Amino acid sequence: MASSVEQQTASPAASEAQIPRYQAIARRFAQAIREGTLAPGEKLPSVRRLRADEGTSASTVLQALAQLESSGLIEARPRSGYFVRARTSLPVPRPSAPGVEAGTPLDGVSALVADLYHSASDPSLVHLGAATPAPSLLPSAALARALAAATRRSGSGGVELAYPPGLRSLRRLVAQRLVATGCALGEDDLLVTAGATEAIQLALLAVTNRGDTVAVESPCYYGTLLALEALGLRVLEVPCHPETGMDVDELSRRLDLHRVAAVLAVPVFSNPLGSSMPDEAKERLVSLLSARRIPLIEDDVYGDLAFAPSRPRPAKAFDRDGTVLYCGSFSKTLAPGFRIGFVAAGRFKERVEVLKFATSIATATPAQQALVQFLADGGYDRHLRTLRARLEQNVARVGEAVAGSFPAGTRVSRPRGGCFLWVELPPSVDALKLHRRAHDAGVAIAPGHIFSAAHVHASCIRFSCGEPWSERVDVAVRLVGRLAGQLVGRKGR
Repeated sequence: MASSVEQQTASPAASEAQIPRYQAIARRFAQAIREGTLAPGEKLPSVRRLRADEGTSASTVLQALAQLESSGLIEARPRSGYFVRARTSLPVPRPSAPGVEAGTPLDGVSALVADLYHSASDPSLVHLGAATPAPSLLPSAALARALAAATRRSGSGGVELAYPPGLRSLRRLVAQRLVATGCALGEDDLLVTAGATEAIQLALLAVTNRGDTVAVESPCYYGTLLALEALGLRVLEVPCHPETGMDVDELSRRLDLHRVAAVLAVPVFSNPLGSSMPDEAKERLVSLLSARRIPLIEDDVYGDLAFAPSRPRPAKAFDRDGTVLYCGSFSKTLAPGFRIGFVAAGRFKERVEVLKFATSIATATPAQQALVQFLADGGYDRHLRTLRARLEQNVARVGEAVAGSFPAGTRVSRPRGGCFLWVELPPSVDALKLHRRAHDAGVAIAPGHIFSAAHVHASCIRFSCGEPWSERVDVAVRLVGRLAGQLVGRKGR
C-alpha cells in the first residue's frame, strides 16, 4: 500500500523546489524504499550523518524522518536509530460477480443503513464506518472565518436566496478547477446543489422515470442504492474491479440484455472499493453510452483526494455531446455540514435547473459565499495537500493492521485515493454478524450487505480511514480482525 511520500516520488524532481525541504528529503527516501534500494530492516543514516549529507538543520532532518515514520515506511528503535519497516500486504479482493437480473435495491436493509448514520454521532464508538474525514482533519476555524467575512461583505448577512443555478462567483471558481482536469466547462454549465446527493438525485429525476432500470457498479455506495429505491428505480449491477473500476465490456454485454435508462458510476476512487478507471476505460465508457444515447451520471466526490500530486481526469473530460451529467461536492473534502455540491448536466441542464427549483428552491447562500472566499484565497488547495497526505497515511496504516491481524484468506484493496479500504473476508465469515459484534465492542464498520442490491458481498466490510491514525484506531482494527477470526467457519450458526 503506497504512502503519501511514496506517491509523491512520481512527480518530477524539479517540483522539489516547490515543497518544503523536509518533504523533498522524505520523497527521496520513500522512493529508495519503494524501489528496494533500502530493504526492509535496513538502518537509515543517523540524524548527524543526514544533516551533513543534506546540508540542512537537524530539525529539518527530524521532520523528514517523522513524515516517513507516520507514513509507515520506517520505524524508530530505542537507542538504535531508524530502520525500514517490514511491510505486510494482502492480495486485492476479487472482482464482484453479480447476476444480470435487474432487481429491487436494498430489500430489508434500510434499517441497517439508518443504524450506521446514528452510530456516526455516538462518541463512544471508534468510527471506522463513516464516509467523511473526521472533523479534526478539516479546516473548521478557517471556514468559520471565511463564513463570517463573507456574510459581512455581502451586506445582507447571507439571508437572500441564491436562486438556481447558484452564486455566479462560486460557479466560476468551480468551473476553473474543472477546466484544469480536462473538462470543457464554463460557469453557465454548472448548477449549485445541496451536496452531491441532491446533484445525483436531480440527475436521476432528469433522465429516468419510475420503474426504469439504472446500471451501477457492484459494490455500490449504499446511499446511492437508497436514492434509487426512493425514486422507484430498479438496479442492474455491473462488476467493478478493485483497481480498475467498472468492467466496460461486461457493461456492454448487460446493456444488450436489458433496457437501461442511465448508468451511475464513480470512475475515480469509487466508494467503497477505491478503484479508479484508467483514462482509456473512461473514454470507452463515455463513447459506449454516447453511441447508445444512454446518459452517464458521474459521481466524482472523491476525485480531489488523489494520493498522487495531481488528480485523475473525470469521465466528463471525454464527453463530447453532453451525455455525462457530472456531479461533485465539497462535502467529502472540506465541509460536510455546508452541503455544497454541483452538477454539470450537459444536454439535460435546463431540466435539472427546473427540478432544482421545484424540489429545494435554492442552496444555502452563506455556505456558498464562504466557499467563494476559501477557494479564491487558495485555502482549499493548501488544505487538500495536507488532507491527501493524512488520508493516505491512514489508509496505509489501516491496511497494515488488517494484514497483521485478520484471518488467513483475507484480501484488501489498494486504493490510490479516497479514504476507504474494502476488505474481503474468508467466505465463511458473515459480515453482518461481524458488524454487530464489532458494534457491541465499540467499533463501527460498514458490512458488505448494504453495498449491493443482489446481496453478493456478504463476506466483505468497508473500513473508512477518515479517523486520524492513533493507538485507539489500531486497537479497534485489530479487534475487528480477532472477531472475524472467531467467525471463520461459523457462517449460519
